[in-house]
Amino acid sequence: PKSVSNNSDDDRKSFKYKTQNVAVKVEKDKHKGHATKSGSEKNWGKPKEEPKNVDKEKPNFEVSGKLAEETNTYNGVVIKYNEPAEARKPKRKWRLYPFKGDSHLPYIPIHRQSAYLFGRTRLIADIPIDHPSCSKQHAVLQYRLVPYKREDGTTGRRVRPYIIDLESSNGTFVNNKKIDPRCYVEIMEKDVIKFGYSSREYVLLHEESKNDEEDDDVLEMTD
Repeated sequence: PKSVSNNSDDDRKSFKYKTQNVAVKVEKDKHKGHATKSGSEKNWGKPKEEPKNVDKEKPNFEVSGKLAEETNTYNGVVIKYNEPAEARKPKRKWRLYPFKGDSHLPYIPIHRQSAYLFGRTRLIADIPIDHPSCSKQHAVLQYRLVPYKREDGTTGRRVRPYIIDLESSNGTFVNNKKIDPRCYVEIMEKDVIKFGYSSREYVLLHEESKNDEEDDDVLEMTD
């Protein structure tokens, strides 16, 4: 998966200004998620033979036809996205801080489910985005259990936030860089997310952003 690095010094100053002036009011509204888990198995065996070993289920990003209508519909709307097999809810209490210019709005808690759909269709969107340049189903913030290398060289797994653009009309931007559609892009603390031509920005932080020495999303698993 791709990751996005920080922008220019000016952008960093802008991000720092915004992250230092975020609201601390507790957001009580709960966001209900509607993305569903799904996947597709691929048979790598020889023709006309039962495969002895089948690769692990791979993430399925595509939805089409009758299958989608039966398995991935909410409030009568076909969802354009299926959660991957590695989807997990985070332990860390991540938040999005919306900004319009230098004015900030109440933060949005985004730790209560494994995925959040952004879009104009309020029937299905976990986080509605109303700007006309945004698509009905624009992007998904997805938490994934991914491997990483420890300092001692062993391998563990941890939950990390990613953003994926659902082939929106006008794109999704991380730190002012447009990301490729249908590709997971890891987003980091203090990254800034924008959708389409909307001037609204979302700064990614978490409850312990002032003291980030420990990683509480690490799962003690070895490969």
